[in-house]
Amino acid sequence: MRKLLPVLIVAAALIPMGVVTAGAAHRDGSVRRVNIPEEDRFAPFAVTIHVGGAVKWFNGDEDDHFVVSDDAFNTAGHKGTDHLLQPGATFALRFNHPGVFVYYCRLHAYLDSFNQPVAPGPDGGIQDQNGNYGTPMSGVITVLPES
Repeated sequence: MRKLLPVLIVAAALIPMGVVTAGAAHRDGSVRRVNIPEEDRFAPFAVTIHVGGAVKWFNGDEDDHFVVSDDAFNTAGHKGTDHLLQPGATFALRFNHPGVFVYYCRLHAYLDSFNQPVAPGPDGGIQDQNGNYGTPMSGVITVLPES
């Protein structure tokens, strides 16, 4: 036990700094993909992963987009995320504790006074065959505890 005590003290000191994490937190290791097609949206809108999983965004559009964390609603970590995704680029985040990560594209996430997305399309949105313009470009990741 005396030989183990220094190891336990060092490990206890490193855990709060994030140097040592529980091995189980990275066992999931899965990666979910979120695509940005030409319609200025995140597809799928909602993704569910387990602790230790990651999400990888791919910009398949011809326009620049951002992945920006909505810190007011973000409980899964990565506060302050603000990453530019140029056409053809990818960006990945691994989530190490449960919660919800709400994110949006800084260029395409706001509604105008007529409740239409500001940036996508020349008239404030992309109109479908029924005349609807859609919603701001945003998404949500739910990170569940380890199963």
